[in-house]
Amino acid sequence: MKIKTKSIINIISILIILISIYLGYRGYKMNIFTSVESLQKLLKSYGIWAPMIFMLLQIIQIVIPVIPGGITTAFGVVMFGPLWGFIYNYISICIGSMIVFFISRFFGKEIVLSIFGEESFEKYGKWLNHDKYDRFFAWAILLPVAPDDFLCYFSGLTNMKFSTFAKIILFCKPPSIFIYSMGLVLGIKTIFKNFA
Repeated sequence: MKIKTKSIINIISILIILISIYLGYRGYKMNIFTSVESLQKLLKSYGIWAPMIFMLLQIIQIVIPVIPGGITTAFGVVMFGPLWGFIYNYISICIGSMIVFFISRFFGKEIVLSIFGEESFEKYGKWLNHDKYDRFFAWAILLPVAPDDFLCYFSGLTNMKFSTFAKIILFCKPPSIFIYSMGLVLGIKTIFKNFA
């Protein structure tokens, strides 16, 4: 089961990377990445589906963390503006995190090891049956310094109730989403200015 799960995760990750490279190349050839405006224009061409497409990609990124979450979070704010970008990020990140919790609870430790490796698991292993894990998890999600994707998977292995997990995600995620968004938005805009 361990080898099979790891192989499936690796295949999906490679496919996502290859698709991302292809789409990046196509976007470059079509001059989509020359400015923020050109990317916004592309998204607007999808009409009402643009937010849905973005949120689906954000959810996939959380379930299979190939691309750093901070980048896609900032991308949402750049493309949709501070208010709607934040809202779309918040909804998709919360949904993705909850899906991850159930995946981990259903498939167990093997899925976590397959995605993140033994080293990450051992680093936080002492919290697995810790009676103050709920508090630790809440602070980790609130402050944008912890590996959120890993901890959401890890939480599914603990004794934490889903209702507790959901409350922590819903109430503690907004500050970290805001900080990630605003910090990386400045970086993305700087990149566009330098390479436009």
